[in-house]
Amino acid sequence: MKFLSQLKPNQLRNKICLLRVDLNIQNADLYGLARGFIRVPLKITAILPTIKFLTGNEAKVVILSHRGRPQKTKNLKLKTGNYSLKPFAKIFSQLLKKPVRFIDFGISQKLKSEIENSPVGSVFLLENLRFFAEEEKNDKRFAEKLASLGDIYVNDAFAVSHRENASVSAITEFLPSYVGLVLEKEVENLNSATAKFKKPLIVILGGAKVSDKVGLIDNFSKKADYFLIGGAMANTFFASQGLPVGDSLYEKEVDLAGMASRLGRKIVLPRDTVIYRKQILDIGPETIKEYQKFIKNAGTIVWNGPMGLIENERFAKGTKEIAAAILKNKNAETVIGGGETIASLNLKAINYKLKANVFISTGGGAMLEYLAGKKLPGLEALNNLKINE
Repeated sequence: MKFLSQLKPNQLRNKICLLRVDLNIQNADLYGLARGFIRVPLKITAILPTIKFLTGNEAKVVILSHRGRPQKTKNLKLKTGNYSLKPFAKIFSQLLKKPVRFIDFGISQKLKSEIENSPVGSVFLLENLRFFAEEEKNDKRFAEKLASLGDIYVNDAFAVSHRENASVSAITEFLPSYVGLVLEKEVENLNSATAKFKKPLIVILGGAKVSDKVGLIDNFSKKADYFLIGGAMANTFFASQGLPVGDSLYEKEVDLAGMASRLGRKIVLPRDTVIYRKQILDIGPETIKEYQKFIKNAGTIVWNGPMGLIENERFAKGTKEIAAAILKNKNAETVIGGGETIASLNLKAINYKLKANVFISTGGGAMLEYLAGKKLPGLEALNNLKINE
């Protein structure tokens, strides 16, 4: 792979860079941005250094992204309201302190000429790529059309690098392509967690689904010292062992009895839980204390998934206590991923300024697949480049 960080100023000057980022952010998460940036989502703050690196070296930037799955709705008002990237043009303009031109539909020669004739350091934002069905089909003709707008391509969207989309995979066949600053940090930190970890290695897993985390458990089965399980994921383990779970959420089609037996004491399940209306909705106080001890002594921590139903404050205590324990450990190399998991860190208060030993991944599903040892199409495309500058 070739890295953007290794390019010299003369290799970027007056070049048009197509920058693939992840702006898959719901309107609710943008609340307050128009009123003085009360809380800027991580996905936005993370990519600002890359944009500034490019414009600072006199490149022109065309931002590419998607938002949601607009192809699944025929409601035009819903598409333009919930799925358009237009609001981000204003957000980036304010954060970058320069105008960011929003480009609606239509990739034309006129648009290409406008970008080419714009001043160095100009920034453009293209509309949601998933408005085009060809994007998710990894259509090469669509990728070539996108590529016609630029001179180089940079992938800084780790969160979608597990998707074989035209703007992530096929586009690398038409332009010199590079790993962005965000993606470089993702690969570096995740590789460290899988190959250069310090013992004890503690993996904390929660959330609703266990099926998308089985691969991670298998890949870490010989590396990890303990897997601390919470959330509805723990319910699935309980059910597989024949324990009663009442009306609790769990995956009926997944049987984890064999995995629990094979890993033995490495799998640590809640010893007590918070139950409401026949549902297990959080880990209990004894489990919190036990998990805190594991976390305190950890040399490496990987965390993905909340310990309970954090949407309800009554069942968020377990997750908050685990988050606090992790942040208190200033020595363990820590990787945290997943939207709900990140939200539990109360990053609004600390403005993402965490200790150097804590890395926040911008990818949820991509992080899980990478840590499961799977090959991500976006990274494979950057590994097998057919075009050299």
